[in-house]
Amino acid sequence: MNLKQFLPVLQWLPGYSKKDLTGDLAAGLTVGVMLIPQGMAYAMIAGLPPIYGLYASTVPLILYAIFGTSRQLAVGPVAMVSLLTAAGVGLLAEQGTETYIALAISLALLVGLIQFGLGVFRLGFLVNFLSHPVISGFTSAAALIIGLSQLKHLLGVDIPRTHHVHEILIHAVQQFEHINWITFGIGLAGIALIILGKRIHPAMPSQLLAVVFGILTVWGLGLDSYGVKIVSDVPQGLPAFGVPRLDTATIEALLPAALAISLVGFMESIAVAKAIQARHKNYKVDPNQELIALGLANIGGSFFKAYPVTGGFSRTAVNDQAGARTGMASIISALFIMLTLLYLTPLFYYLPKAILASVIMVAVFGLIDYKEAIHLWTANRTDFALLLVTFFATLTLGIEQGIGVGVVLSLAMVIFRTTRPHMARLGRIPGTRVYKNIERFDHLEVPDDLLIVRFDAQLYFANVNHFRDTIEQWAEAMGGKLKAIILDAESINNIDSTGVHTLLDLIEEFRAQGIDFYVVGLKGPVRDALARAHALDKIGIDHLYVTVQDAVDAARGQTPRNLEKKAPVTTQTSA
Repeated sequence: MNLKQFLPVLQWLPGYSKKDLTGDLAAGLTVGVMLIPQGMAYAMIAGLPPIYGLYASTVPLILYAIFGTSRQLAVGPVAMVSLLTAAGVGLLAEQGTETYIALAISLALLVGLIQFGLGVFRLGFLVNFLSHPVISGFTSAAALIIGLSQLKHLLGVDIPRTHHVHEILIHAVQQFEHINWITFGIGLAGIALIILGKRIHPAMPSQLLAVVFGILTVWGLGLDSYGVKIVSDVPQGLPAFGVPRLDTATIEALLPAALAISLVGFMESIAVAKAIQARHKNYKVDPNQELIALGLANIGGSFFKAYPVTGGFSRTAVNDQAGARTGMASIISALFIMLTLLYLTPLFYYLPKAILASVIMVAVFGLIDYKEAIHLWTANRTDFALLLVTFFATLTLGIEQGIGVGVVLSLAMVIFRTTRPHMARLGRIPGTRVYKNIERFDHLEVPDDLLIVRFDAQLYFANVNHFRDTIEQWAEAMGGKLKAIILDAESINNIDSTGVHTLLDLIEEFRAQGIDFYVVGLKGPVRDALARAHALDKIGIDHLYVTVQDAVDAARGQTPRNLEKKAPVTTQTSA
């Protein structure tokens, strides 16, 4: 492997310029300012003390800057991964305990090892099995769960921890008379301040402004004595080095959550990295190297008390808008967080938890993708159904179960669609040698004694029954007039042994009925497979043609222009 491929930092660091530093410094400080309230808020989602969100915003950022291929991606704590962390670790220990914290850190190590392994073995394609409608449904439901889980901090009441929306709402209604209206007012003010700031300018540090507002309000008016819950003591200093515990029992307990975080985190990260990279033509995002970089970020971070991290949508957008040119922007953000840990944590003593709840709620409710649901309702009802099933499964069954349902649905749809690929009956455009689908084009010449079929997929064991049944049904519908069947194989790019056997059986079956069978447009790999199976001679070299019109001419007893020439068999997959 080229060293620059494994260490993308070597692609931009040698030519680093003063202009790069100007953009990176502005972006790095802007994102660093965002990370302080976001990191602390997302740690609360994960069930961890707020300081662990800042720990997760140091070493992982530096490691990603060295090994990542995106120059604008802002890695760190994100809402989705934080919720998945809480869902996975919460089943094993009580939130906030030493055991819980240790397991969350071990989870980061396990996630990192999985992502690193997927990248090394170039298995990034596995995320393709999670379809966009499934991810949209899961993300929207998870966003609702994340946002509503913060009601207890926004309202200042005790609501039992649960990942079921209906239970959260029921408990909130039951606690209505115990709402701390001062806490609620601070939270609403924080939400309004964040939204207003974003409308003024996306790069405005409105979350930090909300934090400053909350701290000054509680400190200046002494509102902590009125029941407003505050962050209180925040540990000062950099995270100490420590080796996470990862024995067999821990791996078995954390593996489901680790797999979910590895795939969902990577999908979130690669999606935003590619979207941002489209605006920059001076580098290319490599999905497998991204897995390696995220893996190393999580592995390295776990040795410095970080819980799982990935690339975030909002921070990456701000990073790009603020002028980030290279990974140095992430390094600057990490250094800013380190300075905060060393010297500024006492300033957060009076930070109300309602403000952190407002940060979370504004961030996650923006992930509810109702526009995609509206679009799919008109564009594709099947995908709309997938979105809805995943959405309600996540809401009712829970986070991990919801994404499990989504994965199963995605795989089921892949299997279903490959077993029933598109097939078309063809007719000729008058006055031409071009044949088109009779269901899509009007005024085609459709012969009543010839069945011309196009199969738009590879022919293999999973779809041979569909292939055979459809041709037999069309042939039967034509009755005794049918003289020949012409298979346009131009869209068939592969055929396995079951496909070969089925094709030969079908040809033999129809020829026994006095119905001839022609094959046109064979691609190289398919022709090679037929040749190795000694099927070309059984089909008949005089029944293989280059175009549909050639086969039609032959079936009519006319002289075709282009008989398929017998080409040498190869082991290559060239056409």
